Amino acid sequence: MKCAQVLPFVAFGCSLLLGACGRTDRVATREPSSSAIPAIHEDALFVVNGGSNSISVITASTNEVVGTVLLKNASFPHHINASSDRTALLVAAPGMDLSGGHGGHSSMDVRGAVLRLDALTGETRAARHLQAPNHNCIFSPDGKEVWTSQMQKAGTVLVLDASTLATRKTISVGDMPAEVTISKDGDLIFVANTMSNNVTVIDIATKAVLKTIPVGAGPVGAWTGSDGVMYVDNEAGKSLTLIDVASLDTLGIYNLGFMPGMAATAPNGELWVTDSENGKLVFFSTGTRTKLGELPTGAGAHAIAFASDGKTGYVSNQTAGTVSVIDIATRAVTKTIVVGAKPNGMVFRSQ
Repeated sequence: MKCAQVLPFVAFGCSLLLGACGRTDRVATREPSSSAIPAIHEDALFVVNGGSNSISVITASTNEVVGTVLLKNASFPHHINASSDRTALLVAAPGMDLSGGHGGHSSMDVRGAVLRLDALTGETRAARHLQAPNHNCIFSPDGKEVWTSQMQKAGTVLVLDASTLATRKTISVGDMPAEVTISKDGDLIFVANTMSNNVTVIDIATKAVLKTIPVGAGPVGAWTGSDGVMYVDNEAGKSLTLIDVASLDTLGIYNLGFMPGMAATAPNGELWVTDSENGKLVFFSTGTRTKLGELPTGAGAHAIAFASDGKTGYVSNQTAGTVSVIDIATRAVTKTIVVGAKPNGMVFRSQ
């Protein structure tokens, strides 16, 4: 096969190059699948291990790994999402290493994958390969659709049937779309277009593009805040752009001075931002944008999740291969849990 035209793409914390002859994963011929584990009926944290092709299951009562779901025919799983009824999980496996600081070369025939798993056992309920890598995949609020991006120069978002994963609709967005997220009210989809330096907003009901919003350099995700704001992590710009969900206007910017991995509003109202470069979690006041403090967690600090009790937070540390358990009130690490290689996305599934 001849080399395709080289299309450089650096997503900083999720660095990669598309279009060179070197490849990370060839076109897969077998459908993705997973190994089931004994059912976990209590509240649990699911951690995707990109380097191990697995999912670590951590119970909230003990903060210990009680099971590991192994993935087959799907490489470098990245992010995970739970259905609103907590019965199903979605895993995106882009087929290439998107972990921070681990750039690579990949052929244009690299294909991503979507897996829908049982939320108790991790057993495969549906799975398919896609034509291009995908950063993540999410359920619609009613659980009938799955939304995911296709990370290409002329980017698209796919709307899939949640039961069969068949494609229902393809929507054109910006260049090299990464994370697909949803507003807290469930009405709008936000797509971070890394090479276009903008965010596409889509009406989830009509599938119409409502607005394209310029942001900072190298956006990877528009993270959903509990305060009516989407926080866009501009990894090249080392900043956060704030988007008001009601007006779709930008409200301003946090100039961080470090590469953000993820941003999330904690149950106590603080804004938490992971500092992937320095292995820290940084705390801000959402009202004043004042820095409140920082907490070392582990090398490659990345994803953030919160337990349903409102008292506990979690940070995945990609390079360290660990998850930090954090007391929200005291901003202290209470435990460090060893998981698989290059842990990235996490979701807390309550019962």
